[in-house]
Amino acid sequence: MHAVHFGAGNIGRGFIGEVLSKNGFSIDFVDLNETIIDALQARGSYEIELADQDKEQMTVNQVNGINNGQEPEAVVQAISQANIVTTAIGPNILPYIAELICQGLKARQEQGIQEALDVIACENMIGGSQFLKEKVQAFADESLLDYIETYIGFPNAAVDRIVPIQSHEDPLFVSVEPFKEWVIDATQSKNKEIRLDEVLYVEDLEPYIERKLFSVNTGHATVAYTGYYKGYATIDQAMEDSAVKSQLEAVLNETGQLLEAKWHFDADDHQAYIQKIIGRFENPYISDDITRVARTPIRKLGYDERFIRPMREAKQYELSYKHLLKVVAMIFKYDYAEDDQAVALQDKLNKQPLEEVISEVTGLEDKELINQIAKTYQEL
Repeated sequence: MHAVHFGAGNIGRGFIGEVLSKNGFSIDFVDLNETIIDALQARGSYEIELADQDKEQMTVNQVNGINNGQEPEAVVQAISQANIVTTAIGPNILPYIAELICQGLKARQEQGIQEALDVIACENMIGGSQFLKEKVQAFADESLLDYIETYIGFPNAAVDRIVPIQSHEDPLFVSVEPFKEWVIDATQSKNKEIRLDEVLYVEDLEPYIERKLFSVNTGHATVAYTGYYKGYATIDQAMEDSAVKSQLEAVLNETGQLLEAKWHFDADDHQAYIQKIIGRFENPYISDDITRVARTPIRKLGYDERFIRPMREAKQYELSYKHLLKVVAMIFKYDYAEDDQAVALQDKLNKQPLEEVISEVTGLEDKELINQIAKTYQEL
């Protein structure tokens, strides 16, 4: 079994590559990073270390590197023979690999290959694979469009694994947290024969995407903004403060009540999930800078983002969201001078009425919510 994976960075090697390797795949990593690609070509293997007290290591074998800038034809050839294609390159980069993927699928069509193939975008975005499909289809003729609809699946996925900021003498060595979660929408899969171990296939992906967004993303940002407000530099330092941890637990209980009401997650199971997340943030081996986790505050205050959306929906379900409100107020106070969005946000607050800025940044039209945010902000 052979996999083509776009993105030879830490997530690609330390998460997707590990899972594919454990499932018996040889892997062609596609990337523009010459150092990493050259090392993959030269060595054909690399080491992963779990970021915890035991520091367990494992070797990923049967790997190769292809530089898509220098060898696009090799990428096309690899896709034409692949049993699965995956990505972990960042949502903004997906459009730039679409034409190469299209050419690879065209090669499969021309060779008469009728084996189904799934192309899975493992990105921190909702609907990543379907987004990639649209970009690929833009380069396809009518004949290839029919072939894609018949044989090529683009199942959406949700992925979750923290990879700490790191620098090693070995460019291929990567440290990752022990926890990982990869969930795939089975209804969009075309190759029903391949079901990866350590991957969860579900009939409805949306509950799992929201669970991750409203728990991991909301929780991580909660620690970052609360920690910054209290003067801490790293996530693990902030988590040693009982007030920060209490704030995190309160926020996750609010989003948890929403997830249980909306998607009918089992309450005991979800509480166990919350405790696992809290343990991940406490792990000193994957500590992160608070200002990195808190970066782009305007984006994080978006209408469908990790705070405003659960607040809106909690209000609809008549559930508590007072702790979410407090974190949102802290985000409006976030003034890190090296974050362009933080600077822009503070500039808006200095020049415009508070309620106007809240409405503009969050997209909220609900006057009650806007006033509640404003009141909490003024009370901080």
